[in-house]
Amino acid sequence: MTPYKTEDHCYQTVDGIDLMGRLYRPEMDGPIPFVVEAHGGAWSSGDRMNNAHIHQQFASSGIGVFALDFRLADQAAFPAPVIDINSGVRWFKANAKNLRVTPSVTGGLGSSSGGQQMGLVALLPNDPLYRSDDPALADVDASLDFFIGCWPILDPLARHQMARANGKERLVSATNTYFSSDAAMRTGNPFLVVERGDATHLPPVVIIQGTEDDNVEHGRADLFAKIYRAAGGNVDLHKYEGQPHNFIKADIDADASKSAIEKLKTFILAQT
Repeated sequence: MTPYKTEDHCYQTVDGIDLMGRLYRPEMDGPIPFVVEAHGGAWSSGDRMNNAHIHQQFASSGIGVFALDFRLADQAAFPAPVIDINSGVRWFKANAKNLRVTPSVTGGLGSSSGGQQMGLVALLPNDPLYRSDDPALADVDASLDFFIGCWPILDPLARHQMARANGKERLVSATNTYFSSDAAMRTGNPFLVVERGDATHLPPVVIIQGTEDDNVEHGRADLFAKIYRAAGGNVDLHKYEGQPHNFIKADIDADASKSAIEKLKTFILAQT
């Protein structure tokens, strides 16, 4: 196992809120792959520590991580949190030397609602809707070498409709707080971005999805993979029978969790 160190950095201060990123730096010589991560939490909860169990597994295998905090829905509605994440990617790229890291590739990971947010960065890294005008980052783009979706909400409009039909009031309320309208759900919708032909970038994608996920219909992952391939992109989709939403965190030692982590590590290392 590779030893690693962690440290926290403020990548942006907006509206008086310090947005932090946790850096996992494997102690290795030479360039290594890095993942910038956006956590889940129905857009309304969580922080950069949500997926620490995944980050630790990556770092101990020689994969660096920069895990982001960003404004939650009660602090700022769509598209502001996506702007934060876009800025986090750009800040990491701009400050890699100061962070004493040399990325061989830089990809993005989004879990659950973070999949919607990081998915937009992956598909539309330079879209003015999601790009801040910070002069310190003017010459840095947010393009990603790959995108990982863990049980991602890639079609928030479809998930909202599912939550309403199934009486999942917590998810309905959280979605309504983050998105101002159905029109906003169509705009900030990775699935529809690809389907409309609006994506400017189609990086390699891997998706991890359980078949007993009551938070998002697992068939949505299949639909996204289908249209992504039709658009010319490459997707690896790994589905896990009987596994719920966020199953890796639920039991990191389960066979399904170990398998998923290994598939993610293999995918990331292959991008180098």
